[in-house]
Amino acid sequence: MRCGSMVQYCGPIRFATGVCLPNIPVSSEDFRQRRFREFDAIFRKACVRTRCRGSGVMQMTPRPFVATVRSLPTGDDVLWPAVREEAEAVLRASPELGGLVVPTVFHATSVEDAAARRVSGRLAGPSLPDRLLYDAFSEAFAADPAIGQAVRADLRAVLDRDPATTRAIEPLLYFKGFHAIQTHRLAHWLWRSGRRDFALYLQSRSSEVFQTDIHPAVPMGEGIFLDHATGLVVGATAVIEDHVSILQGVTLGGTGKQTGDRHPKIRRGVLIGAGAKILGNIEIGRCARVAAGSVVLRPVPANTTVAGVPARPVGPAGCPDPASAMDQTLDRDAYDAFDYVI
Repeated sequence: MRCGSMVQYCGPIRFATGVCLPNIPVSSEDFRQRRFREFDAIFRKACVRTRCRGSGVMQMTPRPFVATVRSLPTGDDVLWPAVREEAEAVLRASPELGGLVVPTVFHATSVEDAAARRVSGRLAGPSLPDRLLYDAFSEAFAADPAIGQAVRADLRAVLDRDPATTRAIEPLLYFKGFHAIQTHRLAHWLWRSGRRDFALYLQSRSSEVFQTDIHPAVPMGEGIFLDHATGLVVGATAVIEDHVSILQGVTLGGTGKQTGDRHPKIRRGVLIGAGAKILGNIEIGRCARVAAGSVVLRPVPANTTVAGVPARPVGPAGCPDPASAMDQTLDRDAYDAFDYVI
C-alpha cells in the first residue's frame, strides 16, 4: 500500500518453492537500507545461479524446496528447531523427497502439527481424505494440550531408546511405531468424546497401514516407544502407563470371551520383549521386564524379570529403568533358573 511518498509492503514473500516468509511490514526505505541484505541472503540460499546462454547474465533459479527454514516460525518446543534443520539437510541430500518433507515439516508449526500432517497422509483413503484427518488432529490438540505434550514425549522416547535413530526427523517421517501411537492418541480422544465410529475407523486403518491393532478405549501414557510395532495387539480394557517400551509381535490380550475388565495393566517403566504374550487382567508391575517370547499368565511384581512359557520370575529387572535401558538379555543366573529350553 502507498502512504504518501512511502511504500508499505505487507504481504508474505513467497518463493517458487512454495515456502513463504511471514508478513513483514517494512517501508521502501527500510527494505532498501535494512532488509535488502537479509532477503538477498535468503533468496540466494533458496536459489542456484545459472548463466544464461548468449547474454552471459547470471540468473537466479529457485532451488527445489530448500530455503527459508530458519526464517519461519518455530514455536517454543526445543525439538522443533532441530527437526526443521534436519529437514533442510534431508532436502539437500535427497531433493526427491520434497513432496514429503515440505508439507510435513515446512508447512507445520510444531512437532505435533508435523506428526498430524504425516500420519493423516498415511491414513488417508478414498473414504476419508487427509484434510479431514488433519482437522480431527488439530481439534484434539486444541481440546487437550496434553496430547501434544505426549507426542513430543513419544518422539524423545524414540531418540533416547532406539540406537538406530540419530535424528528427530526420522520417527516423524518414517517410523510406523511412532505413527501408530499418534493414530491411537487421536482415536482414544475421539472415543472419550463419544465419536466412537470415527475412533473404530482409525483403529481399522491403523491395523491395515501399520499392522498395529490397539482398541481406541485403551488409555496410553506419554513417552511410549513401539519398536518396529508390527503385530502389536492391545485389547480394550488394557492400560499402558507412562514411559513403556514394547517391541514387535506383542499381545496384551484376554483369556477368553468373558466381558468386563479382562486385559493386562502395564505400569510405568516396563519393557516388553519381542513376541511376548500377556494374557488376562493381570498387572505388570512398575519397571518390570518381560523377556522375548514369554507367555505371561500371572501378575509380575515390580522390578522383576519374567521369562518362559509360561513365564516365571528369573531375577530382578537388572536396572532401575528397563524401558530406557532396553536391555533384553538375561544373565547367567536367569538362564540357570530354567529347567527347560524355549
